[in-house]
Amino acid sequence: MRLLLVEDDALLAEGLVGALRQSGFALDWFTLGGQAQAALLTQEYDAIILDLNLPDMDGLAVLKRLRARGVNIPVLILSARDGAGTRVTGLDMGADDYLTKPFDLPELEARLRALIRRSQGIAAARLNLGAVSLDTVARRVESGGMPLELTSREYGLLEILMQRAGHVVSKQHLSERLCEWGEEMTGAAVEVHVHRLRRKLEGGGIAIRTLRGFGYLIEAVDGA
Repeated sequence: MRLLLVEDDALLAEGLVGALRQSGFALDWFTLGGQAQAALLTQEYDAIILDLNLPDMDGLAVLKRLRARGVNIPVLILSARDGAGTRVTGLDMGADDYLTKPFDLPELEARLRALIRRSQGIAAARLNLGAVSLDTVARRVESGGMPLELTSREYGLLEILMQRAGHVVSKQHLSERLCEWGEEMTGAAVEVHVHRLRRKLEGGGIAIRTLRGFGYLIEAVDGA
């Protein structure tokens, strides 16, 4: 999952970047609202963490412009402003959640996962397909009840595909969701990750289909 963090407090932001990357998120960090707006014109994100006290503009202005363009990416406001009026204003302007500083990191991560699940129409934190079970909270995968060891990229790839089980996911979409700003994952690199993941999923009752020119589709197979 790819996140956009808009925060000018370098110490706080660096801590968040490290923690969220360790939890498996790809993350782009900008200190200015203008930078974030430019990134949102060219990149897709699963959620945005938005500070309000930015050097160049109020974070609420960033939110307002985003919603005015019809962009429905989940937005979690993270701010030192703890007044009820500000929270109400932020939520009324289109924020999906509001968390005040200081905050508890596990709570922040839990809220982000919940926002992303809701935005994608997923009710449960555990995804099941065939004999494979993926726990999005603990970031654990089991196949036939046994732990499955995956790299961070393989886990991210499997999570995206399982969230869209039965639907085709393009290579470009996979690359954008798994990479961060300035990184690049070629179509060939995506194929390599898919190949390795397929081998680890053997016997799990699911298959990753390749649809030439379109992308990949994951589905349960007979006998699962």
